[in-house]
This record gives sequence, C-alpha cells and structure tokens, in this order.
Amino acid sequence: MDARHSRFARWLLGLALPLGLMAPLLGHSASAEDLGLELATEARDSKRGFGNFTASQEMVLRNKQGRESRRQIRVQVLEVADDGDKSMFLFDEPRDVKGTAFLIHGHKASDDDQWLYLPALRRVKRISSANRSGSFMGSEFAYEDMSAQEVEKYTYRYLRDEPCAQAAGANAPLAEGLACAVYERFPTDAKSGYSRQEVWQDRDAARLWKVAYYDRKGDHLKTLTFGSYQQYLDQFWHAHEMEMVNHLTGKGTVLSWSDYQFRTDLDDGDFTQTGLRRIR
Repeated sequence: MDARHSRFARWLLGLALPLGLMAPLLGHSASAEDLGLELATEARDSKRGFGNFTASQEMVLRNKQGRESRRQIRVQVLEVADDGDKSMFLFDEPRDVKGTAFLIHGHKASDDDQWLYLPALRRVKRISSANRSGSFMGSEFAYEDMSAQEVEKYTYRYLRDEPCAQAAGANAPLAEGLACAVYERFPTDAKSGYSRQEVWQDRDAARLWKVAYYDRKGDHLKTLTFGSYQQYLDQFWHAHEMEMVNHLTGKGTVLSWSDYQFRTDLDDGDFTQTGLRRIR
C-alpha cells in the first residue's frame, strides 16, 4: 500500500462512525448483544459523577376517563461509588398521603432494598422483591420502575437506528433531527414484571426518549416517554417530563420535575430506615 492510500485508510479509521458501522470497517463483526450493552453502558456513564441532588416532583394520576389527581413529592438522590444509588421520595400533598416516604438502596448485582413508611400506621414496610411489579402509590409506575435501571441487571440486544422524533410522540419537536439507537433489554431477575423492554436512546447525548414495557406474556403493557430535557453542571441531562401510559387499562401517570439542586449536603445518614420516621 503506497503512502497516499495508507493516509486515506488512517483517515477512515479516525472518522466518528456509529458503533454499528465501525466494527465491520475494522474487520470485526460486533454482535447485536455487544452493541446493546455498549449503548446501555454509554447511558450509565453519561450520568456518573453528579454526587447528589434534590428536586421537586409533581405526580399526576389520570384515569381512563381523563380525571386527574395530583401529588407533590420531594426527591433526594445520593450517588454511591461501586453500587446502586440511594433515593428518597417524600410525599407532601395531598393530606391523605402526606408524610409517606419511600426509600431505595439500589444495588448493581443483587435485589434493591426498598422500604415504604406509612404515617397512618406509623410503621416502615419492606417491599419484597416478589412484590416489585406492583403499582407504586396507585400510579402506573411499578416499584421496580422507581429504581435506577442498573446495567448489570439486564442483557441486551441492539435492534436498529431510527429518527428519535419517530418515537417521541408529543415530544417530537424536541427530538427533531436526532438519531436514536433502539435496543432491547431483558431483566435477569425472574421476579420482574417484564419479559423485555425496548429503549430509544439518542446518539447525541445518550438520552432516553421512550421505553416500551412488555409483560411476562410478551404483551405490550406500558410506554414511558421523556421530554423537556435540561442540562445541569454543563454535563448531566435530566428530563423534566415523564409520562407512563398503561395500554391495558387506559390509565396514565405524568411526573413533572423541577427545582433541581446538585451537590448539596446530603450524606448516607439521610437515607436510613430509622430516618424514614423522622423525615419531614
């Protein structure tokens, strides 16, 4: 190979090609499973290093007829090195759920620990792994949806690339011009309420735009869409709108996020079982 062709070959190898095209160019055929894992790992790594944050959340429950009820929630999240994050959800309104608190200790290689404090009973209830497919506080989110989706708890398979706007629904204008990789993830936990999930993740910043959930029978159960993304600390993207629609019941739940504060004075002591009873 002469010098001119050698320089051209090096230029080709230096191009920022999508992962699915780079492997054939190098003479290696990456599997769909490897590509799916790469995408999930990229999304995970894009969120690392935030430390902790607090935020406000409005949960809107919508029944099949369109009637709505609203709940106001405070959220705290603590990043944990080499394990899953710790999260706390504290309900402030309405009065019938005021003081209810939900604590998660996430884990990468084992079942998450989850506890729910019920002020009317003045006791902390542990959520067993067998019950995590149940509804979280009457919403269309299951208990397992409330935990971070750790990479190690799934296997993966890349499916295709397509325009993000094709999947974004009402958020299509926000996704205009973005390319999404679509891949499947399969829970390794036999007690999961899902057989598989399809994920739409943009190639630009590894943001999720849609997740389709399939129940244990393989039926399309729910769809979660994301919108109103904002960037924090010049690095971390967070969706301010998340909507989960249940296709079997016609019900929906919208989570609206606001008032993000990063790198506050939170520590491990703010995420304990005993602290659930004291938090206000």
